[in-house]
This record gives sequence, structure tokens and C-alpha cells, in this order.
Amino acid sequence: MKQIPNFFTLLNLIFGCIAIVFIMQPGETILRLDDGGAAQVMLPERMTWGALFLFAAAAVDFLDGFLARLLKASSGMGEQLDSLSDMVSFGVAPGMILYQFLRLSFAQQEDGLDVSFGSLLPAFLFTAAVAWRLAKFNISTTQKYHFEGVPSPAAGLVVASFPLILWYPKFELAALFLNHWFLYAVILLLAFLMVSRIPFLALKFRDYSLKNNASTYGLLIAAVLGALFLGWLAVPVVFALYVVLSLVRPPRPAPTTGTNASLDITV
Repeated sequence: MKQIPNFFTLLNLIFGCIAIVFIMQPGETILRLDDGGAAQVMLPERMTWGALFLFAAAAVDFLDGFLARLLKASSGMGEQLDSLSDMVSFGVAPGMILYQFLRLSFAQQEDGLDVSFGSLLPAFLFTAAVAWRLAKFNISTTQKYHFEGVPSPAAGLVVASFPLILWYPKFELAALFLNHWFLYAVILLLAFLMVSRIPFLALKFRDYSLKNNASTYGLLIAAVLGALFLGWLAVPVVFALYVVLSLVRPPRPAPTTGTNASLDITV
């Protein structure tokens, strides 16, 4: 029974590996001609499958922590497996998505298929920031009811939402998401938020009162409404709201008395 949480942790890792396969083998047809005869990028369908596997990885990442607490099976090995799996699913795989998006962005330009490798390397700054964030979390003893820096699964899912936003569009945003300057800005912003010492909400219920969990309930409502009206665009929108709430209402110290529930919304 004590190994059940580790099974879900490894499933997170496997889903991340499958996602990388889809992301890096997106298919051959990536260009089309618009009505004026100019080349435009078509988003490969396989990349969207990779993104979906990353969201599946996030689901089982939540389950492993939930089951570890339910079965009282938390262990040092489980914590290390969790970080190693997160590195693949929310560090390496999103970095590959950013790499492919940068490649497709430059492909729209004249001679864009011959873009230098150095123009694509900034994608891996995101991956490096995730490694830094996870290592910092592993040695921290204070991040129970708050995080120092944005948690890597949250940042990874923002990137994973990009292919889905373009493949299932509610709005026409291809020109924005396939602009390399926009992508560079996203990489720098997410990397900074992850490695920073800014306190962010941990989104854990201390109890079930509205007073102590107003931000968590607010984000849950925003996520539901966003999914209904914005589709996959809700992911970066809710993430931006999470960042703003954390800055406006910094996490308070954990209570020393009272009952603490152990239901996590993110890890």
C-alpha cells in the first residue's frame, strides 16, 4: 500500500516522457499558404497530444500527494521521485514546447527554416529555472502554506496550454503565440517568477472557512468560469490572477492552533 503513491509519481514521469515524444515528432506539414500566397504556420496536431499528456501528468501529480497523505505513506524517496518526475513533465517537456514554438515562429519568416540554433536556446532557460525551483524547494523547510517562487507545475501548465489554445481557439491568437518576441518575454517572466523569493499562495485549505480560504475559493471559481468562457485560454488567465492575488494578498503564516485540512489544489 505504501508504494501506491510512488506508482502515481512514476506515472507522472511516464506521461511526461510520452508528451516529449509527441512534442518532438509533430509531423512534417507545418506550413500553408494564406489567400495572399504568404506562408503561415500550421500547428501540428501531435503537439496538442503532448500538451494533453502534460495535463494528465499534473492530475496524477496531484493524486500522488493526496494518496501519500491518505495512506500515511509519505517518505523521503517519494519526495525525491516527485521532484525528478516534475523535472521531466513540467521542466523538460514544456521547454520542448517552447523550443518548437520558437522554431515555428521563425519558420514564418523568409529563410526562417535556417534560423540559428542560438535563437532557439532561450527555450531551455525555462527548463533550467524549473531545475533551480525544484532544488530550492527540496531543501526548504518553510514552504508549507506558501511557496517561494511560482511552483513549477503551474508554470509548466501555462506553457502546455499554448498548443491547446491555438488548436481549440476561442479567439484568434496565433499571431501572438507564434511571435518569438512574445515567447522570449514569456520565458523570461516565468523563469523569473519561479526562481524569485516572492511568496506565492500554496492553495492549501487550512480549514474550510471562507475567511481563511478566500483566495483559493476565488481562484477555483475563476477557473470554472474561465473554462466555460475562455476555453484553454483560461489557464494563463487564471495563472495571471494567481500571481496578482499572491502579490496583493501575500500568504499569511500558518496558524499555530486549530484544525488543518490537508487537501491540496496544487503542489
